Amino acid sequence: MFSPDTRFLVVDDFATMRKIIKKVLAELGYTNVEEADDGQTALPKIKEAHKEGNPFGFVVSDWNMPGMTGIDLLRAVRADESLKATPFMLVTAESEQKNVVEAVQAGVNDYVVKPFNAATIKAKFEAIYNRLNKAA
Repeated sequence: MFSPDTRFLVVDDFATMRKIIKKVLAELGYTNVEEADDGQTALPKIKEAHKEGNPFGFVVSDWNMPGMTGIDLLRAVRADESLKATPFMLVTAESEQKNVVEAVQAGVNDYVVKPFNAATIKAKFEAIYNRLNKAA
């Protein structure tokens, strides 16, 4: 699994959903968690954290948000050479196959459909971690 000090960024336009995701992360032992309310807020945070030498080790983002959607945030992260390896998971109500395909083509590491529980998130993190370590 990811190190307990992994720095997470949770991106969702609903404060309640950010709180739920933070609670799940805390249950899994991750307490270094910051928040952003949409992609427009998140992208500068991600870039600044990397520039300062304290990058986010994982981004968990909602898909549907005003300003900049999660899929657009994912594309922006993947397009930036210095950020493109950042693990990125979309959490969304979008469960249609075309959305999953679009997310995979954009470079998402995994995809969780709401509603979810801690066990689902943990399994996704483990799968992402194992895939990244096999690739390394």
